[in-house]
Amino acid sequence: MSISALSPTRFLECISGFFQVAFLIGLLLLLFKAAQHYLRRRWLLTALHQFPSPPSHWLFGHCLQFTENQELRWLLRCVEKFPGACVRWIWGSNVFIQVYDPDYMKVLLGRADPKADVYRFLTPWLGRGLFFLNGHKWFQHRRMLTPAFHSDILKPYVGIMADSVQMMLDNWEQIACQDTTLEIFHHVSLMMLDTIMKCAFSYQGSVQLDRNSKSYLQAVSDLSSLMISRMKNVFLHNDIVYNLTSHGRKTNSACQIAHEHTDHVVKLRKAQVQDKESMEKLRGKRHLDFLDILLFSRMEDGSFLSDKELRAEVGSFMFGGHDTPASGISWVFYALATHPDHQQRCREEIQGLLGDGSTITWGHLNQMPFTTMCIKEAMRIYPPVPSIARKLNTPVTFHDGRSLPKGITVVLHFYALHHNPKVWSNPEVFDPSRFAMDSAQHSHAFLPFSGGSRNCIGKQLAMNALKVAVALTLLRFQLLPDPTRVPIPTQQLVLKSKNGIYLHLRKLH
Repeated sequence: MSISALSPTRFLECISGFFQVAFLIGLLLLLFKAAQHYLRRRWLLTALHQFPSPPSHWLFGHCLQFTENQELRWLLRCVEKFPGACVRWIWGSNVFIQVYDPDYMKVLLGRADPKADVYRFLTPWLGRGLFFLNGHKWFQHRRMLTPAFHSDILKPYVGIMADSVQMMLDNWEQIACQDTTLEIFHHVSLMMLDTIMKCAFSYQGSVQLDRNSKSYLQAVSDLSSLMISRMKNVFLHNDIVYNLTSHGRKTNSACQIAHEHTDHVVKLRKAQVQDKESMEKLRGKRHLDFLDILLFSRMEDGSFLSDKELRAEVGSFMFGGHDTPASGISWVFYALATHPDHQQRCREEIQGLLGDGSTITWGHLNQMPFTTMCIKEAMRIYPPVPSIARKLNTPVTFHDGRSLPKGITVVLHFYALHHNPKVWSNPEVFDPSRFAMDSAQHSHAFLPFSGGSRNCIGKQLAMNALKVAVALTLLRFQLLPDPTRVPIPTQQLVLKSKNGIYLHLRKLH
């Protein structure tokens, strides 16, 4: 019988019956999810009973106990009250363990647990490169890329770094004469992007003068904050729902800008090696840079990296290679600005080593012990990467007998570790002597570049960039804080300031 043949009364009865069935199915699904949530929460409470935490709401977890700006302060209060680690309830049965004890860190970083599930939110932007791969695939890519960070390759990069820093400082000289404060993070980010593009990708242009590079940096900044917001909001975890929101649309737009920038770098290099003569000339280089290795390396099955894999590795390193050191440099500048005696001692050490600073070489980098101590102490207080997350693929038992089951997400919180008063005495005090040669500390008490087999592959490159930037800047400027704009550390993919990092720049010559 067709619908048109039904009487109005019969038609309404059919519609009513349909909605009743739909309502019943919906109610059953809701009850099922509620029961599922209840049972999982009961299981988690039992599994995690050895790890206390502040009281939490059964649905909202700890989310209502602090604003975004207060999250790190809230965490530090937990560090003082709950030794080693504590539970952080996000929403309902969504939970993870925050770890900030060096012995716990040593155990966890010595394992091969995969990245936590929340990192999947980054794959539309960064793909599945070295940062997010696991298992044998990760090992293949790590082994393939390690030669790009050999000391023989890093040595000539010092001169490139110096040129990029000097260009930034030349720009600062024009601004400093106006006797105003400057938000430095954007300038440092642009300088580090210039450095990475020239070192790792043999880029010939001037990134610091390129408008497209500024668009890329803005896209990276937007993506970093959007991704963290999404990780913390359970309602945005579903891809379909997220893509329908304004945040999802903004993410897609920023991803497109980032991908265009990455694809342009790869396209330029491929254009250079289209003919056989150019390819053989490039293959004959004594040392291949990061992009050379990606283009010419073969996997175990003899295949080259696909375009998708190339984009993932280039995009990941372009982001990590500029944003992480930029965070480190900016916070070191702020730490030295707020400690003028240490700043002056660093300046005198560098003046004694470099004179007028016209040239800085690889050999100089290990001849500035006090400056290096100050850099490390600044990275202790302001670690560039505040935390990483892993998902336990097997149970783990720690030295104190406490244990965690398989499937639990563990956040290794380096910011909390570095501020743990049971690990560092007076952790809020800036004291470079902690890193003197004769000082003793736990092997996993200081982890600015993570640790274990999955430590930062570019940590030496980053430290070199930090030393070059600090040395050349202190020769040309005195750094002074802006007391009206005290930075508020906030946890994103790297440690940033909620309100920027503003400094007065006083030209020395």
